[in-house]
Amino acid sequence: MSCWTDPQCLLFMGSAMLAACAIAIWIAVKAVTTPLPQIVRYEDEKYYTDPVSKSKQPFPSINDSPRIALSVIVPAYEEEQRLPKMLDEALEYLENRSQKDKTFQYEVIVVSDGSKDSTVQVALAYSKKYTSDKVRVLNLIKNRGKGGAVRMGMLSARGRQLLFADADGATQFSDLEKLEVEMRKLTPPDEWENPAIVIGSRAHLEEEAIASRSLFRTILMHGFHFLVWLFAVRGGIRDTQCGFKLLTRSAAHHLFNLLHVERWAFDVELLFLAQSLKIPIEEVSVNWTEIEGSKITPVWTWLQMGCDLFLIWFRYTIGAWDITRFGSKNKKSK
Repeated sequence: MSCWTDPQCLLFMGSAMLAACAIAIWIAVKAVTTPLPQIVRYEDEKYYTDPVSKSKQPFPSINDSPRIALSVIVPAYEEEQRLPKMLDEALEYLENRSQKDKTFQYEVIVVSDGSKDSTVQVALAYSKKYTSDKVRVLNLIKNRGKGGAVRMGMLSARGRQLLFADADGATQFSDLEKLEVEMRKLTPPDEWENPAIVIGSRAHLEEEAIASRSLFRTILMHGFHFLVWLFAVRGGIRDTQCGFKLLTRSAAHHLFNLLHVERWAFDVELLFLAQSLKIPIEEVSVNWTEIEGSKITPVWTWLQMGCDLFLIWFRYTIGAWDITRFGSKNKKSK
């Protein structure tokens, strides 16, 4: 009897072919994938401009010991319209707090992600008003994506704790205090060497949001949540995408040296890495308002994120990406 007419033989051949394809894919992915991210930092991106003296000053490194209490990282891609409102609210809060508590020193790092509009000029005006010790502008030469912008800001920060906050100002900035309360439960404020993360969450607003969304967008949202749970983040975390996350310096140092994804799904990889490394995570409800001007296009962006979620799971599963170590040798300059 020919193998082509024997069901058991055909089943064996099919299984062998699938196994061979899987091995070939594994070899190909391993061959073209680096275990650690190749973090490229152009020479001009190593400096910020003091708008008063017009001089260029070098950014510090996340490898250094902290010098201030809090760094706020604001990724901004063509945000000349929405950025002022966010900075006004954030800086009013931070200034009032620093006046009441002289030990509370802060900085805001606005990371322009290759913006072609006046984002840099808008941010520099705040740097001039508040001084470059409090507001610094990191102007990326090329667009990296939100995750890449947040990473570069984190690697340039001085704080014991580091917050990244979206430039649209959708989250009420004073809710930082809610995150800090939970952070103190995980680690004392001075223990910046203890890795921990507290994330803002909009999950409590989900029913209200669903009521105002179309059925199609609601299906997309639930589909994305399912993929996040299936491929990456579990442990009861309900909102991975809220742009209001607080990290200790140690957590930022570990995670942003390991992070590969630089676009919208970077939050998911960040939390996946944290869970894999047993870094404590707490989720806190925050006040959130939808702001017009979002850069997200519902179908295309969510398709990209879905592909990224699968790749995060696949590459870590086969060991193409490394979650056990990191170092400084992977940084390149141009």
